[in-house]
Amino acid sequence: MKQTDVTALGELLIDFTQNGFSNQGNFLMEANPGGAPCNVLAMLTKLGCKTAFIGKVGNDFLGKHLKAVIEEIGIDSRCLKLDDEVHTTLAFVHTYEDGDRDFSFYRNPGADMMLTEADVDEALIADSKVFHFGSLSMTHENSFKATVKALELAKKHDCIISYDPNLREPLWDSPEHAREKIAIGMEYCDVLKISDNEITWFTGMDDYDAGVKYLQNTYNIPLILLSMGRDGSRAYYKDLRVEVPAFVMENTIETTGAGDTFGACVINYVLKNGLERFTEEKLIEMLTFANAAAALITTKKGALKVMPEIDEVQAIVGK
Repeated sequence: MKQTDVTALGELLIDFTQNGFSNQGNFLMEANPGGAPCNVLAMLTKLGCKTAFIGKVGNDFLGKHLKAVIEEIGIDSRCLKLDDEVHTTLAFVHTYEDGDRDFSFYRNPGADMMLTEADVDEALIADSKVFHFGSLSMTHENSFKATVKALELAKKHDCIISYDPNLREPLWDSPEHAREKIAIGMEYCDVLKISDNEITWFTGMDDYDAGVKYLQNTYNIPLILLSMGRDGSRAYYKDLRVEVPAFVMENTIETTGAGDTFGACVINYVLKNGLERFTEEKLIEMLTFANAAAALITTKKGALKVMPEIDEVQAIVGK
């Protein structure tokens, strides 16, 4: 019997977000622990799952802080490596009035890119029910090879494989290279969470249903989730297509972590129900809870340390 519910591989970094101004009129930046795969694990931990992370940070004070943070949350850090030569990756997040964001990454290189095949622990993946990953670990050769090795091991040990491309175009040397590598992730996954702008970018199709049909036909992905921000979300499973509206919060601050929170709730639902017998009612139930959780995280700065509690989500769903 596998003991770990979800293991994720990828980036763990510091998101610097604006938090007011100093007396001199300068930006004040808050150092929020972040990184999409660990955000997903943080929400899964809140949902009662046993989680673990594979990644690399710098052996600097920020890296040590990140390690302490995920351990405090309850994420197994045994496969989080500390790099003595390359610093922890940083991202500066600019938030617009509508809550959308723009990222400036300080990652040339960053420690997350230094992950190697030797850092991937087969025993941990073998002991995991779900393996989750994104595309940022594919932008450079070292971490790309580590990601593919982990995916091969996840297939070998019958893990459900969850994928969120989480496109960050500035981190790729070209759009063509990004599509090539992101497509490799599609070939492995059983559960795909993709955003409206990502599916248009990847498929070249403005019609989301047509884009999803292309992904289903090309990659044979059993469950595809489409997140559409304020327009809600959709789930596609075999011939089923369901859409659930978003929970729009009056006190939204920023959207950082909303997709990760949504994805974590989907993974948790798959863990409990499997991938074999989804009905329309189950898909609606899954999306409703995931949408509510995603809405709640938009009312907080950062994501990893402030994931909503189950009763908070249920209160929103019950309104």
